[in-house]
Amino acid sequence: MNDDTRLRDGPGLAEELQRPVAVDTAPELSRTPGTSVYAALDLGTNNCRLLIACPSDDGFRVVDSFSRIIRLGEGISATGRISEAAIERAVAALSVCRDKIEARKAKRLRLIATEACRAASNADRFRDRVAAETGIALEVIDRETEAALAVIGCSPLVDARGRGAILFDIGGGSTELVRIERDPGEPNTEPRSKAWMSIPLGVVTLAEHFGGRDVTRESYRRMVAEVARHVAPFAAEHGRDLRDMHLLGTSGTVTTLAGIHLNLARYDRRRVDGIWMNGAEITTTIDRLLAMSYQERASNHCISVDRADLVLAGCAILDAIRSAFPLPRLRVADRGLREGMLVEMMREDGALRAF
Repeated sequence: MNDDTRLRDGPGLAEELQRPVAVDTAPELSRTPGTSVYAALDLGTNNCRLLIACPSDDGFRVVDSFSRIIRLGEGISATGRISEAAIERAVAALSVCRDKIEARKAKRLRLIATEACRAASNADRFRDRVAAETGIALEVIDRETEAALAVIGCSPLVDARGRGAILFDIGGGSTELVRIERDPGEPNTEPRSKAWMSIPLGVVTLAEHFGGRDVTRESYRRMVAEVARHVAPFAAEHGRDLRDMHLLGTSGTVTTLAGIHLNLARYDRRRVDGIWMNGAEITTTIDRLLAMSYQERASNHCISVDRADLVLAGCAILDAIRSAFPLPRLRVADRGLREGMLVEMMREDGALRAF
């Protein structure tokens, strides 16, 4: 993310998304209300991401960021535990985050962990080690909070002329779906969350179960069918009357697809965030990926070796969602939980004038 990224939106959020923020910090990274530098950390099943920002006249200004694939959830579906190698990778990445937070003198923090720490039997021991070695005390959020933060972070990209969107966040260990829409007769209001669900399938868990390196058309169809089975109940209840709505996706899967669709030599957030893709473009891009070997995916600069064995699992999740919610357009969001946390903290402090 660029050092001068501004994110904008309209008026306040739905009441159900404005729950109090519970910040759990170590003494070294104590919370001081009213400070002007904010930090949001998202330790996911696959990635460790940090965003540091200051409020500005038109939203907030990003002053530092960090992202590293650490595969914290690698092997959890088989062993039920975070592996020692994954712990070492996480501690190394979080140490970098700690240094950035201290260098930027950020005092207002939210430091979260998601599915891997919800699922692993040794998650508490892992968090204790992280706190001892890095000074970062992780707050494990539930799936409902994860979905709500994704809505806050991505809602600026809901089509202003439409009624709402089916928002989805494809993670490493889980996938969240939220139906958000504006109230009838109030076209200029911010869309509200009407229903949400979370399924215990993400790119890491799906790839580990079905295989991610060598994906055939048949194994891909099996992945889609497995995800569709989990999505079906939500779609049956909340997938009717989709007029004037669109899909809104936040994840490495959709941003990677957008980069490949644009034939980018290297991934460029400025080109990807907010882009629209229609159904034919998504299908063509996924077909291109299915035709690639593992090595070809690994050598693509929009995928890289870090995602080469995960991207098709993500595409299978997307295809299952597209089938359940047959909407003609997808908007791609290179934003999500971190932006949601920053907005929520700044609004609590009265520091955010526009978003």
